[in-house]
Amino acid sequence: MSEAARSPVRPRMPESDQLRLLARVARMYHERGLKQPQIAAELHLSQPRISRLLKQAVDLGIVRTVVALPAGVYTDLEDEVRDRYGLRDVVVVDAGGAGGEVFPALGAAAAQYLDATLTGGEVIGISSWSETLLSAVESLRPQNGQPAEQVVQLVGGVGNPQVQVQATRLASRLAEMTGAAPVFLPAPGLVSSPEVRRALMDDSSVAEVVAAWSRVTMALVGIGSLEPSPLLQRSGNAVAHADQEDLRRLGAVGDVCYRFFDEEGRLVGSGLDGRVVGIPPDDLRRIPRRLGIAGGERKFSAIRAALLGGWVNVLITDLGMARRLLQEP
Repeated sequence: MSEAARSPVRPRMPESDQLRLLARVARMYHERGLKQPQIAAELHLSQPRISRLLKQAVDLGIVRTVVALPAGVYTDLEDEVRDRYGLRDVVVVDAGGAGGEVFPALGAAAAQYLDATLTGGEVIGISSWSETLLSAVESLRPQNGQPAEQVVQLVGGVGNPQVQVQATRLASRLAEMTGAAPVFLPAPGLVSSPEVRRALMDDSSVAEVVAAWSRVTMALVGIGSLEPSPLLQRSGNAVAHADQEDLRRLGAVGDVCYRFFDEEGRLVGSGLDGRVVGIPPDDLRRIPRRLGIAGGERKFSAIRAALLGGWVNVLITDLGMARRLLQEP
């Protein structure tokens, strides 16, 4: 018998995103001593899948006497960021660059996270404008079965009609990929006055969306800095200069769904709040899973503040950002 015939055939190594999940589950079970039901609850996965992942980790040699982290997997760093900021979960990706190179990597990681953690019956809320959200939804593959019941817009399409169409397409594609029914918010995200906002919120078509917000189980949001992104600037839908100056004077550093906060994550009260057609701040922070997808050097203050203020409790970010978040006192 030949040497090749006598040697066992090792399973093919899966892709890096699957390796990350395998390593995380293995560490939780073997190093932290968590039971399979606890791991399933914490990671929002089924217990049978946890059992399969543990077996696969052994088959691939990830679990020996200790957990060997594969190259490009940063579960130790993820655990540090999670514990430091009291988060539910963290995903760290090595984006291999800065600026626009970060967004495709973050989008792909977010799509993988959704693929792994959407277990059925979800009501997904989505904000209307974010480069990382666009990348995530474009990277998402069609899901088996119907992991989500509805996809609900959390804030209106910001600005001109073209952008409102883009926001609608974002929600539509996410709904299509998850087998969910889309629930659209037929209004701009920012209006000219509180009176206009009140009139829109009283409209029956908007009231239907408002009722759906209370059922949202997971929110997908970008984390915006006070300085608008190049994409937002090109769209002509950035917050007006006068509003930006007012927010800067009040100490704002970033926003989630056009709710601006200071460096400690505290909501900044400004005239803008009364003009936002979107989910109220307290309702947003009551959503069980609030997935923030953001990275890049210029977003540091906004991301850190969003974590401190509880605006998100699941973070998908890049390697450089994760390390910097741990350097802050």
